[in-house]
Amino acid sequence: MARSPEKANDLKEKGCEIVKGDVLDPASLPPAMEGVDVAYYLVHSMGRGATGDFEETDREAATNFAEAAKDAGVRRIVYLGGLGDESTSKHLRSRQETAEALQSTGLPLTYLRAAVVVGGGSESFQTIYYLVRRLPAMVTPKWTTIKTQPIGSDDVVSYLASAKDLADEDADRTIEIGGPDVTTYGGMMDEVAKAMGRRPPLRVAVPLLSPSLSSHWIGLVTPVDTGVARPLVEGLSTETVVRDPSGMELFDIEQTDLETAMKAAVRELESARD
Repeated sequence: MARSPEKANDLKEKGCEIVKGDVLDPASLPPAMEGVDVAYYLVHSMGRGATGDFEETDREAATNFAEAAKDAGVRRIVYLGGLGDESTSKHLRSRQETAEALQSTGLPLTYLRAAVVVGGGSESFQTIYYLVRRLPAMVTPKWTTIKTQPIGSDDVVSYLASAKDLADEDADRTIEIGGPDVTTYGGMMDEVAKAMGRRPPLRVAVPLLSPSLSSHWIGLVTPVDTGVARPLVEGLSTETVVRDPSGMELFDIEQTDLETAMKAAVRELESARD
């Protein structure tokens, strides 16, 4: 589903059926939902192109989607959100509120909560990549010591694709997903450097560097939009580690180790840049 189907020709060429629809325009959704059995919700209004409060926009969009799905006879919604304590971050709080809005009509919701996604298109990964690429040494805030369990983008896609096949008794639940390796955000910087064939940057910790200052610093050094960087950095102050692995045990997925996922993400991003 796309607001402007003409901009999705690359997907059409790969065999996707493109339908016109806008989650902020309820009238556009019934035709897009027609004949749909499982609906995936991967929408986020934070950052580039967003107007107003992204939390309010996300709630409205998810509610419209849920109501249209219910009316169309959709059997199940699959949603990808973020792992971590939502009380510490506007970004994570919005992800949780989106899940609640999608559940508002009573449809079963398979809610996948992922840690940092390692892939060329991931804003979190791009932030780390460009910091490492452009700074041989850096002053780093306390959040670089926080634990995380990053997951490769291909693995995330595998979980999403397999979610539609979950038994009905397993479909309406929250599933935490992460990769096989637990590290820190500073450790991710070192892994990115290794994947780039570089020496890991020298890091000097400064505990008083706030999320606001960090986001402006990231905005100056990387191409990541400051409007995206600040809520992302706020979310980095909490551990993003899988506490309940029982959901992942429902899937037969061979996970990708962090080193392999990092190399693939670096190749993807550098290929896109070229």
